[in-house]
Amino acid sequence: MYVTFFMKNNDHKNMTDSSSSPSTWYQVYLKLKFFSRMRRRFANKTTPNVRCEPPSSQSCNERIVDMIVDQREKIEIINHCDENDDTILQKSVKRLHFGSKEEKAVAAKEIKRLARDDMRRRKMMADLGVIPPLVAMVGCEYTAAHRRLAVEALVELANGTITNKALLVEAGILLKLSENIRVEELAKYEYAQLIMSLSSLVNVQFPIDSSKILPLVLHMLTSDSSTIETKMLCLTTIYNISTVIGNVGSLATDELVNVLLKLSSMKEASEKALATLGNLVVTSMGKKALESSPMVPECLIEILTWDDKSKSQELSAYVLMILAHQSSLQRTKMADGGIVPILLQLALLGSPLAQKRALKLLQWFKDERQMKMGPHSGPQSRRLSCGSPLNREDRNEGKKLMKKMVQQSLYRNMDTITRRANGDSNSSPNVKLLVISSSSKSLPY
Repeated sequence: MYVTFFMKNNDHKNMTDSSSSPSTWYQVYLKLKFFSRMRRRFANKTTPNVRCEPPSSQSCNERIVDMIVDQREKIEIINHCDENDDTILQKSVKRLHFGSKEEKAVAAKEIKRLARDDMRRRKMMADLGVIPPLVAMVGCEYTAAHRRLAVEALVELANGTITNKALLVEAGILLKLSENIRVEELAKYEYAQLIMSLSSLVNVQFPIDSSKILPLVLHMLTSDSSTIETKMLCLTTIYNISTVIGNVGSLATDELVNVLLKLSSMKEASEKALATLGNLVVTSMGKKALESSPMVPECLIEILTWDDKSKSQELSAYVLMILAHQSSLQRTKMADGGIVPILLQLALLGSPLAQKRALKLLQWFKDERQMKMGPHSGPQSRRLSCGSPLNREDRNEGKKLMKKMVQQSLYRNMDTITRRANGDSNSSPNVKLLVISSSSKSLPY
């Protein structure tokens, strides 16, 4: 092995030299023979008990040299590719600024490819000024294919960098998007991606005019041809915008609230839609829009029965709590919709947060019923129709009758309690059990 390596590295030139004499070849032969003998002796002394394997066709040193050469070649290839990418980027920037529409489309495609996996290059592209011409390509004067290429390139440029997103907004992308309210069917997902990416700027307090993009978002949400992935991106956009109180005014419309309620009935989109409704209902405008919807509270009560969607149950209970708070009308509508037994089931089998919210709602219904009942908890007689008293005598007679009924009920209850306390033999044998009187008007929870 060492012989081969020596031949390749030291005497290769001498052996291939056409002017070499026979004596020179003989000297080379002696050197090779000497090194071969030395190698065998060294191997026998160092590893006498080890069985020597037949020599491989390529020595260890040769493999190391080949690995170094391959690594250098790889580095050269990478450097060559980087040089090519930089050249392509320079040409693309030039075409975007000064080329024709077709040349700009080719440049947008290259920028999309180059910006996909390199954050440093995305920032460098923004510094080279590629964002304004790409934003201009989203305008209606370009074809649908050109607009889609520009949007795809902008999505890659905005990925993971707040600076590029802010530059997009400053370049007027929101206005350009508002002009494309009738988006091509094949480009809806890309448009939804870009809008969702820009909506995350609200997390850094960057001002966004939501009124410019809401029409496009609503169009994609209500379109039957939009995929569930596209609708989820649009829901995320609305949720991001709704986290800022100042944007609720533009979101709290009957149309958007009804769309969110419909989407909340879809298990795939219920969590994001209910979270958005939770952001809207805490404001007076959002609460008013929800109260006026014909889908409330039936839609929200139905979600409480989804045992496999605990997060949706929690969010629906939260929205119902806000609606029921200090609103007797909404509590009446909920009670008529059969919410009490559903809340009882949720309080027993729901998640800890859902149980807590269900118990709070049940307490409100219980307090309201006791308030309507008054202090009387004894046997109830048939309720008389109340109208305007004909005269003072009839009114006084009604008061006396009511007072007599209350006293009779009080005496009867006190007598029952006394007999049970004294262990009367005539009392029921189950006096130690909890007995619920049939005249009790409290809820069974």
